[in-house]
Amino acid sequence: MADIRDQIEFEFKIHGKGSLHADGMAMWLTKQRGLQGPVFGSADRFEGLGIFFDTYKNNRPGVVFPYVMAMVGDGQTPYDHQNDGKANELAGCSARGLRGATVPTKARLTYYQDRNLRLDLQYKNEDDWIKCFEVDKVSIPSVTYLGFSAETGELSDNHDIVKVDTRNLYQAPAYSGPSGSSGKQKGKSYDPNRASSGGSWVWFFVKIVLFFAVCGGGYTGFTMWRASNRGSRF
Repeated sequence: MADIRDQIEFEFKIHGKGSLHADGMAMWLTKQRGLQGPVFGSADRFEGLGIFFDTYKNNRPGVVFPYVMAMVGDGQTPYDHQNDGKANELAGCSARGLRGATVPTKARLTYYQDRNLRLDLQYKNEDDWIKCFEVDKVSIPSVTYLGFSAETGELSDNHDIVKVDTRNLYQAPAYSGPSGSSGKQKGKSYDPNRASSGGSWVWFFVKIVLFFAVCGGGYTGFTMWRASNRGSRF
């Protein structure tokens, strides 16, 4: 992952019975692979990116939960459990209604290498994406593993990953030509007028071939008919 410009979109569902529930789930882009631990079910002191969907409020006054936040780990810094990641937060947003949503719940992470990171959420209405955050000058390891984890404690909840799609959004820039040139690219290029002209010539020759085929068939039939009439006279 993290190759020039990547996008990860996944559908998930956080649900359960009762009004008390915990603790949440996470999406990971880290150098470590599949290590269990205390940070939403995965290892602490990770190196890479963690997106946390926190459904239980411990100690963050003035913040509405569920709360979604990003943390870029350096491999040394621990997650701030006591304050729900406040000391580690790169960016985040409140997402009331995310848990137990009546529409498919989705998240879409777009990363432009070493430049920009953006997270959009869908949980209120289908095809209604809400920007959670967008930050610049974000750098994560060039080679990472994509993973998901979840955690419960004394309280329980269900965390389902329904579907995951990844795509690379990189597009090569248009050729502008060498400095001082007219900017026209050498070599072959598509010309719709020339293509149309070529197609009309092909159709012209096809019609000629069909014409001679019909004439040849008619002449052959006429010859056979004349030969048959001559034979019937004797």
